[in-house]
Amino acid sequence: MRARLINEKTNGDTMARQLLQQCLECEAWTLATTCPSCGAKAQAAAPLKWSPEDHRAGIRRKMYNVETPEWAKELATLPSLEEMKATHLATEEEE
Repeated sequence: MRARLINEKTNGDTMARQLLQQCLECEAWTLATTCPSCGAKAQAAAPLKWSPEDHRAGIRRKMYNVETPEWAKELATLPSLEEMKATHLATEEEE
């Protein structure tokens, strides 16, 4: 089943980007972002499609300033491999 995309706002709330949603608790299917059965939050049933030949990628990169050096500096960094090994060994010794 292909999910339809929505780019609208209603009553100040952003609508789901895909119509078909699945409840995180009871796994019921719905078109709303909250489950009608249990009232829990529902999420998109399938990820949005992505293509390596994305014709709008350049526009999106400019919109989010991805090509600027400041953006790269704001990204989270992982600890080095040696730090991860030391942390892992320390947690194993504690157990």
